[in-house]
Amino acid sequence: MVDMKCEGCVNAVKSKLETIQGIEKVDVDLPNQVVRILGSSPETMSHSSFKPNRSKSSFDWPRCSSSLNPWQLFFVMCLADFLVSAAVAEFKVPDIFGVVRFAQVSMQLARIETNFTGLAPGNHSWSINEYGDLTNGAASTGNLYNPFQDHPTIKEPLCDLGTLEADQNGEALYSGKKEKLKVADLIGRAVVVYKTEDKKSGPGLTAAVIARSA
Repeated sequence: MVDMKCEGCVNAVKSKLETIQGIEKVDVDLPNQVVRILGSSPETMSHSSFKPNRSKSSFDWPRCSSSLNPWQLFFVMCLADFLVSAAVAEFKVPDIFGVVRFAQVSMQLARIETNFTGLAPGNHSWSINEYGDLTNGAASTGNLYNPFQDHPTIKEPLCDLGTLEADQNGEALYSGKKEKLKVADLIGRAVVVYKTEDKKSGPGLTAAVIARSA
């Protein structure tokens, strides 16, 4: 919530936010001091749009008794941060190398891309697990992360990523999208790749921590 006390404050917020690529609609509720942002944005949108200027505001603030300052607006704009969230998990264990990239395409959709080398030919189950604790490798990453496990209508575990198919050279590629996945919620968790298609066959072949990416 921000302190807005005139229509000039409202117009200042709306005029700035509406110039940012991917933001489709801005609603400002002055009496209740609420700003609602709706839209979708490609992951290439620069975070610089959301950085406040410590020395000088880049906005033409209205002359009223309580005009918004840069830090107040920055708080509002952080509401849209998930629109540009990106994350990466890098596998650099002996004989197995891989990169998994996540990008928030829209508020309800994330893109996942990966490539691996060094896997045994065949199918490998993979998932996002609860913890980024690699003390004991994949065995210490906990269970499958499933934020909707108690949701009455969502039955399929959100972070079960399906199957990777490694060719005869041990290479596996994947590119796809996952609905309802929020990249910001994945930071600090782990991507786990299993020896076979069966996750119950063991604790996992290899794992990597998911970190924030530019």
